[in-house]
Amino acid sequence: QVQLVESGGGLVQAGGSLRLSCAASGRTFSSYAMGWFRQAPGKERDFVAAILWSGSNTNYADSVKGRFTISRDNAKNTVYLQMNSLKPEDTAVYYCAAGPSYRSRMEKEYAYWGQGTQVTVSS
Repeated sequence: QVQLVESGGGLVQAGGSLRLSCAASGRTFSSYAMGWFRQAPGKERDFVAAILWSGSNTNYADSVKGRFTISRDNAKNTVYLQMNSLKPEDTAVYYCAAGPSYRSRMEKEYAYWGQGTQVTVSS
């Protein structure tokens, strides 16, 4: 199994930045692509970004392209989401997930999930 723990969420003013971290551990964590999803109250859980764990390929939702950057540090078994130019509409619980492919964008395709970290952007 893969265990995932997110951190780095918080309250930030519009236009500000946050960096989320997702620490991965487990028997087969290196076999999975890593992704970030987010869910606002009453809304569906939406894809944000994904990265190939063993490579450099990335995949971003159109809504965050140019503002968010997903990256990894394999030595630390950690994936990051750098969020710049934050907007109030970015407010959500952000979840780290392990899935079969960095090209996967659907929630049900990801096998393992972290507990989520709250990001609130105020104006």
